[in-house]
Amino acid sequence: MSDAIVVGAGPAGSAAAIGLARAGATTLLLERARETGDALCGGFLSWQTLQRLDALGIERAALGGQAVRRVSLFAGQRQSETTLPGEAMGVSRRGLDNALQAAAVAAGAGLERGVHATALDGGVVQTRDDAALAAPAIFLAAGKHGFRGFAREPAEWQRADPVMGLRLRLPAHPALGRLVGDAVELHLFDRGYAGLVQQEDGSGNLCLAVHKSRLDEAGGDPSTLLRALGDAMPHLGARLAHADWSSGLDAIGHVPYGWRSCDTAPGLFRLGDQAGVIPSLAGEGMGLALASADAAVAAWRDGRGAAAPAFQKRLAARMTRPFALANLVWRMAENPGTAKFIPRAASLFPGMVRMISQATRIDPR
Repeated sequence: MSDAIVVGAGPAGSAAAIGLARAGATTLLLERARETGDALCGGFLSWQTLQRLDALGIERAALGGQAVRRVSLFAGQRQSETTLPGEAMGVSRRGLDNALQAAAVAAGAGLERGVHATALDGGVVQTRDDAALAAPAIFLAAGKHGFRGFAREPAEWQRADPVMGLRLRLPAHPALGRLVGDAVELHLFDRGYAGLVQQEDGSGNLCLAVHKSRLDEAGGDPSTLLRALGDAMPHLGARLAHADWSSGLDAIGHVPYGWRSCDTAPGLFRLGDQAGVIPSLAGEGMGLALASADAAVAAWRDGRGAAAPAFQKRLAARMTRPFALANLVWRMAENPGTAKFIPRAASLFPGMVRMISQATRIDPR
């Protein structure tokens, strides 16, 4: 029997497997996909996240990502540009996940692909093929997708108009490089926003968080919505000029932004988006993924599976201020009445942007 089973080989799960294996635990890392895909979320790595990757032995040069030094904000005709507190990076999830999974295997963790975990019950992981895998400590890192028996309810105000996640890949093009370069861009609009960053191959990762009501107004078709936004927002339209619409948009429904878990069962550590979903306009999901993994491994070292409930409460407490601030910025950014003032405020008070960028990172300890 393994000392620990990690469900999900994304950033949170792979980072936990690295730490557990280095601590001497017999670790089994389960991944439902047979090949590493390019997940919808997580193309931006902050300066703090890059430091955590360094500690895990993931060299920045090996990732080969796009250096990101600025944040550019767009709301209608208004725009601003601010230097980030430190150098960040744009990198595909395929590249990041492959690097972390390889490091987990090198550390001694066992990686099994094509294993679809369907339920957790009393220290046992049930799989789709009716296998039952037991361990005294289980680390749940299944990402933004829901996991049966572990509800993640969004705030009441979101339930009537839930948030959808969309992603369009923009092919590499000289114009995209000139427009975006070393920036992460945030395009604000009514009931949503779009984030854009270039990745290691020069392509653009354009991700949107949009309320269902706004998508419904476009007939429920993400491409129609994005084309309409490009027509109404000239800066976004310029980025979409060379889009390959034939590739389609990726989508995920009912993303519970702002949710966080305060409780868990003994022996069960909830990580990444299974611990909390931070609004990515100001916060950073990859930072939360790695921070939660680091904190969970430290708790496991101190108390093994019995430490899980205390770990979950501490992590939830650490999330309180970053989540509250990220939620506030998000609500202001998707409201046309307040969004129009954000670029102007960012231009007048660049230190405020850097302060928010720092204050919405997750401190695991």
